[in-house]
Amino acid sequence: MSRPVTGPAELEALYGEPGAASIAKEVPALTPGYRALIEASPFLILATSGPGGLDASPRGDGPGFVRVADDRTLLIPDRRGNNRIDSLRNILADPRVGLLFLVPGLNETLRVNGRAVIDSDPALCESFAVDGKAPKTVLVVTIDTVFFQCSRALLRSRLWDPAAQVPRASLPSAGALLAEASAGREGGDAYDRSLAERIPKTLY
Repeated sequence: MSRPVTGPAELEALYGEPGAASIAKEVPALTPGYRALIEASPFLILATSGPGGLDASPRGDGPGFVRVADDRTLLIPDRRGNNRIDSLRNILADPRVGLLFLVPGLNETLRVNGRAVIDSDPALCESFAVDGKAPKTVLVVTIDTVFFQCSRALLRSRLWDPAAQVPRASLPSAGALLAEASAGREGGDAYDRSLAERIPKTLY
């Protein structure tokens, strides 16, 4: 039978007090170690909230693709995607963002909470160009808090363990997923073939 938790006191009674280290690790600006994790990370998840709901979106590029402007400011190029721009629409309505940085092989992750502005300054965008292709915008994130997350989640998931990798052919392809979601209007084998050709040419 369901037993919903309805208040903070009940929740805290279930979990108890956080350890001293869990509190001490959260700071309002980057430490040298936190900066090193960001500069080594090729991947992050960007969480936003807006009138249309919540969004968690992957962002990735070579290590150091997120530029540390200073100990409270991060610059994130908005690379090519599907043009849904759900995250950007949310930021226009609510600038609060959450970032989760991952570094391959490292079981600790880094969490940043802050506020973002979408900047389309041509010089700034051009400074992030790859192969002569600049992003249309750059997210300028002002850090409110930053802290590292311990290794338990990644250890339990075996995320970096090669033996835990799932063979791609064992799960539906992108074309199959799209065909299923759209009741056959989009997707299928033709989509998979075109995607395999298109993605490498449109990374930037």
